[in-house]
Amino acid sequence: MTTLNDTPSANRLHIGFYGKRNSGKSSLINAFTGQEVSIVSDVAGTTTDPVNKAMEIHGIGACMLIDTAGFDDIGELGKIRVEKTEKTAEKIDIAVVLFSGDDVTLECRWFKFFKDKKIPVIPVVSKADLLVNGTAYALSIAGKTGSKPLQVSSVDGSGIDELRKEIVRNIPSDYDAPTITGSLCSDGDLVLLVMPQDIQAPKGRLILPQVQTIRELLDKKCSVSCCTADRLDKTLEGLSRAPKLIITDSQVFGFVYEHKPRETMLTSFSVLFAAYKGDLPYYIEGAKALDSLTDKSRILIAECCTHAPMEEDIGRVKIPRMLRKRVGDGLAVDIVSGTDFPGDLSAYDLIIQCGGCMFNRKYIMSRVNQAKAQEIPMTNYGVTIAHLTGILENISLP
Repeated sequence: MTTLNDTPSANRLHIGFYGKRNSGKSSLINAFTGQEVSIVSDVAGTTTDPVNKAMEIHGIGACMLIDTAGFDDIGELGKIRVEKTEKTAEKIDIAVVLFSGDDVTLECRWFKFFKDKKIPVIPVVSKADLLVNGTAYALSIAGKTGSKPLQVSSVDGSGIDELRKEIVRNIPSDYDAPTITGSLCSDGDLVLLVMPQDIQAPKGRLILPQVQTIRELLDKKCSVSCCTADRLDKTLEGLSRAPKLIITDSQVFGFVYEHKPRETMLTSFSVLFAAYKGDLPYYIEGAKALDSLTDKSRILIAECCTHAPMEEDIGRVKIPRMLRKRVGDGLAVDIVSGTDFPGDLSAYDLIIQCGGCMFNRKYIMSRVNQAKAQEIPMTNYGVTIAHLTGILENISLP
């Protein structure tokens, strides 16, 4: 049985709420959702780290609401909290900025911050029920920002429906544009998924890229067959026709390529997600840097999951081993996980990003753009393995 939270967080519209301490962010989120999602208190600074809440909201669909610390927080801890609030801009699709008090200098600064990043931003006059002359206050904000703010009250619910409509109006036009498999397959095509069930796939479950890919193929009305690598030959023998496409785990690229029918296209989950979440042409170009690595080079492997290191882990063990076998044991490999990604990338000769299934495209592209700005080549797991095994030019790209 499915639930509202079954949509992966990476596939949800990310909406961030920003304002000063005690500006009513948490109360607004609760009123907006009709649930007690965020803790509300009269004590300034109750919300410290950003709080994410996955929701299903009528008219918007699956979304992730992000309640942030006040951007006027003070002290050393306050500075860290504001930095974390600023970092959420890497993943949000829409920003809601709450204006409160007579001095709105900070609000205007953050409004411009989001505008400069080309993030749709909605100005909101919070606690409108407490204002003596809300219209004059709203006109003043409109003059400072160039955008007419919504007047919203979490107490009497006024303006909540207008906020919902404004969010829908500001959903980026390309938000739902990418698909995982692109034009590689369509209605009626037979697609075979070769999925080694290693320790990264806990017993009884599939990993997220496999689940999402299967769902999309079913939505496309494809015929889907699945097997593990050791059953590939038997599975192919049992099929009535050769698959149009085989999607496999990057770790068994070479084996599947050698055993697949000549006419069948081949790609991997990681390559598909490279295009779905990131910049595949940039990753392919970045893979050329693999050929110039030496035992004096330093690379960064960036994972999105925060799982504990495991035996034969693809990012922490297999790829470093493949690279050191190729260029020497002196190759330095740094590994980061989750949202830990260095601001200064100048120490690295190459960045190898995972497929990014745990984060939304907006966040992965923030990493790509950061690498581009610092002129550091970047690739991903699947492209790396395909390049190192010499079959990159023979795999199908979405």
